[in-house]
Amino acid sequence: MRKSCSALALILATCAPPLSAQTLQCGARDTVLDMLTAQDQTRRAIWLAGRAVMEVFAAKDSARWTITVTMPDGRMCLLANGVAFDALNEVLPMRGTAL
Repeated sequence: MRKSCSALALILATCAPPLSAQTLQCGARDTVLDMLTAQDQTRRAIWLAGRAVMEVFAAKDSARWTITVTMPDGRMCLLANGVAFDALNEVLPMRGTAL
């Protein structure tokens, strides 16, 4: 797990313990976006989660990905990151339709 820690995680804090014991690693949105840009990660998805904004960033060449949440106060927090991102552009079957 430590090998998959990105520079983003290092600027926010050291690699976190397992998810069950982890606290959010947050920073100023501009700082986090600068780190994602330095890793050639671009935004691939965005959605609202209550009053927060969730985003997925990924790099085309390394398949590195990061999931973030931006709080109403402007803090951007690292939720998860890793490798082997593969963007899919598929239409899911309608509910009740066999695959």
